[in-house]
Amino acid sequence: MLLVSFPSLENSQMGKMLAVIEQWDESSDQHTDNTKKYFMLFLIKCGLETAVFYSCSPKKYTYFLSICSLSILVADFLLTFLMGSTWFLGTEKSLMATCSILANASTIYGALPLPMMLLGLVDYCLEDIFMSGCSLFWKTLRNVILTLVVWAVAAYYSFYSEYVGPVELDDVGEIKVFVCEVTQSSLITAFVLGLSTASILTLVPFWSRISHWVREADRLIEAREQRKNTGSDLFFTSTWNPNPETKIGLEEQPEENSLKRPPLWFGMTLGFLLFWMPYLVMSMTCMICGLGVPAYFSVNLLWLECSNSLLVGLVFWAKSGKNGPYSSLPENVCLWQVYWHLSRDIRLSLLPVALFNPSLKRKNSSLHV
Repeated sequence: MLLVSFPSLENSQMGKMLAVIEQWDESSDQHTDNTKKYFMLFLIKCGLETAVFYSCSPKKYTYFLSICSLSILVADFLLTFLMGSTWFLGTEKSLMATCSILANASTIYGALPLPMMLLGLVDYCLEDIFMSGCSLFWKTLRNVILTLVVWAVAAYYSFYSEYVGPVELDDVGEIKVFVCEVTQSSLITAFVLGLSTASILTLVPFWSRISHWVREADRLIEAREQRKNTGSDLFFTSTWNPNPETKIGLEEQPEENSLKRPPLWFGMTLGFLLFWMPYLVMSMTCMICGLGVPAYFSVNLLWLECSNSLLVGLVFWAKSGKNGPYSSLPENVCLWQVYWHLSRDIRLSLLPVALFNPSLKRKNSSLHV
């Protein structure tokens, strides 16, 4: 049976765990090698990562976090290959022992979240300032180099970290158990805990109106899909006017309806939570139940895409006062433009032709909300 446990309170607080590698039952002379089970877990992770990569990750490699998503997927396949070769060939003939693979992988993966999040945030904030004139090739090359540097630093840190190899546990009766010390990602633990706590505190003041706003967001999404099916996406690209004194073809919205619209910051929060709440609930459940997850499992594309959505939402919100719904940020599963419109006090029922007909624009320019 595959077991992962905390050796002591001190190591638990430091994020260290024990992964069971081998077991011998002296009474029945039965030997259990858990390498196969680890290989199956990594294989399942690769399958899930592939599904997440093709469904959530934008394939625009001009953005740093998109390259990071691809690099994690490649690293997962490499890790699965190493574990599989160890299982098929045995420890003596394989490149690395099971304990060495797990210990180094947990250290490397645990060192990735902080630099990836920081560099991803800098990339989104400065994209319009320093990189707007660069070609797609140079942007992609820059992101590839930065990603390789992040992995190289993590590998360097793992190489110089303490590795003690398999250790036999004491006081387990007639069963000999060899374990390997692995680590959790303390940053991901803090990320999930902090984000979940902030989400609960944010939802409480608006709890009675959330269902109404969700239905309104669904209506906007349906209207967006209808416009896409008819070959027009003007519904989400032509309703913002940076000059509040000039309105272009907007119908009057009753004041009582505008008061029911959520603040912009809460609209962004709602758009984020409606998609990522299951991931946060699952992660919090594991923490509450004391189910420790090593870094080579917790650092995955679900976490990276959740972090990516958070960063894109923050930058979109910060720049929306100047740019409105227009943004050079990558497409995201949270549909930030929908929730930007949800927070506006205007009725989004424009005829597309009226927005690109100059005569109609001049005619409607005198209308006010």
